[in-house]
Amino acid sequence: MKSKITKELKEKYEAIDQDVEDYLEGLLQSKPLNYWDYIQTDALLNLQVQRTTFKDEMVFIMYHQVNELLFKMILWEIDQVAKTKKVEADFYTTKIMRISRYFDMLTSSFSIMKDGMDIEQYNQFRKTLTPASGFQSAQYRKIEFASTELINLIDKRFRDTIDRNSSYENAFEHLYWQAAGKDYKTGKKSYTLTVFEEKYKDEFIRFTKFYFKNNLYAKYKALPKEARENEALIKAMRHYDYTVNIKWVMAHYNTANHYLNIGGKTAEATGGSEWVKYMHPKYQKRIFFPELWTEKEKENWGTDI
Repeated sequence: MKSKITKELKEKYEAIDQDVEDYLEGLLQSKPLNYWDYIQTDALLNLQVQRTTFKDEMVFIMYHQVNELLFKMILWEIDQVAKTKKVEADFYTTKIMRISRYFDMLTSSFSIMKDGMDIEQYNQFRKTLTPASGFQSAQYRKIEFASTELINLIDKRFRDTIDRNSSYENAFEHLYWQAAGKDYKTGKKSYTLTVFEEKYKDEFIRFTKFYFKNNLYAKYKALPKEARENEALIKAMRHYDYTVNIKWVMAHYNTANHYLNIGGKTAEATGGSEWVKYMHPKYQKRIFFPELWTEKEKENWGTDI
């Protein structure tokens, strides 16, 4: 067994014109690996920087950082599907269910936000967050781009009339989340949306170009007919779609409502968005895989929560 490993190591490094002895000598000098070094615990636990002295602000910061880590896990799974040339139904189903479990976790975890912060503290420290907004999560936008065809992310008001062959630039200007920071009558954009685009717009367009033919919906459509009719696969896709675009969104919506609907009056979001109509699924009807839902289900999307 030892001679086999030695032989394979030699072959591995010879394949890249390297001397295995150099690597073995380096291994001899290296220290044993510890958990805290491998996970980078110290670095991770030093990423929480409060802007105020309110204790519950730390809950808010850490919770959103956990979200971003889960978003990264989701994109990691989607990337594997996108870059697999010939996707098999079993592989696709496995990945979709992994992604759904991550969103199940995100959905259930909203109780940490909803019940885990003092309302008075939140409404004090949130004022220091202006003009930052949750819609500025670039990873979440990438998850949407990577999950479905771009037309399904267009603002509902323009979805039926927009030219499906229009430029990425034009499509970007009509994405549903633009409504969180844009006056469509004047074209004026909020500062929150403007700085978000300055940082990520070019990256988003490059990302979307790749996922035009490699998003999860496109990969599903490329499967053989028998695979597309696989009950387990369809169930997995519907679960993902419903979890992301209704359950998770509504958990977020209800949490926001808990803190921002004060005395019957709806407070403005930190980014200045009209968050009720922007977030609630019944207004935008965001659906990743529309052909897997009946017309009645699509019509009633988000109204049964």
